[in-house]
Amino acid sequence: MSGPAGPARVWAALAVVYVVWGSTYLFILLASRTLPVFVMSSLRFLIAGTLLYAWSIRRGDTAGDRPGKREWAAAAVVGALLFLVGNAGVAWAEKRVDTGIASLIIAAVPLWMALFDRAVCGQRLSRTAVIGLALGFAGVALLAWPTGPSHIDLAGAVALLIAGAGWAAGSLYSRRAPLPRRPFVNASMQMISGGVLLAIVAAATGEVTDVHGVSTESLLALLYLIVFGSWLAFTCYSWLLRNTRTSLVSTYAYVNPLVAVFLGWAVENESVSVRTVVAGAVILCAVALIVTPPQGESATEPAAVPVRGR
Repeated sequence: MSGPAGPARVWAALAVVYVVWGSTYLFILLASRTLPVFVMSSLRFLIAGTLLYAWSIRRGDTAGDRPGKREWAAAAVVGALLFLVGNAGVAWAEKRVDTGIASLIIAAVPLWMALFDRAVCGQRLSRTAVIGLALGFAGVALLAWPTGPSHIDLAGAVALLIAGAGWAAGSLYSRRAPLPRRPFVNASMQMISGGVLLAIVAAATGEVTDVHGVSTESLLALLYLIVFGSWLAFTCYSWLLRNTRTSLVSTYAYVNPLVAVFLGWAVENESVSVRTVVAGAVILCAVALIVTPPQGESATEPAAVPVRGR
């Protein structure tokens, strides 16, 4: 994506990120119906990462920004946290939890990032951010409360919380890790590393030998995740980070769940209870408080906007 960052182009790119990344929750569910979770995730990131790496490695500063052992080691750490813990954790949880619920719990990633930023990096939190943290985790607790007619699977909820924490930790580490400066080379190395680790887990758990009767629906969903989730939306996202204010880009964090909840209801007939609506609203308000910088400050390095290929 190239050209001047006019309002129409910015909003077109935002629309892609809003809709496509919001839809990935549904397509992860569809892909994993007849493909084992770790096999599906491994294929997705190995294919997406390898092709993106082959395309991007010969572009830009090929002499001064050449990946070495140090860069690949850092990519492996980030890939493990983002894709093995984060993305595959979501795919596993969606076997137990509705896609809309999953998207709302994952929307708490900015809360984890703010918390880790404070605990590990010593980053001071504004009063608004502290309120956002408290509000956000209260919303997650309400959503995952294990009693009542609309309670959700506890194991699935815990897996989603761990997935979100893993994604946040990987995103924070990636800021300071010795990774290539070229964003597409950087992202592709992370995807390749994550895909390899997922393949190892798939082999260790016996999933590789459990692949049979794969449906056309699952294959088409996997193709969608590769082309639209890991390539198109990521390209638009990277362009937005370079061409518009971060506070605007970060709105994806609380628009994606709205798309996911709607698609889960419309396509999979997932129920939307009063508890889901109230807890979701609380979480999204908390995310808005976290991703909005204090008055007078610019969001040049957002705590809530990791570079990722979902």
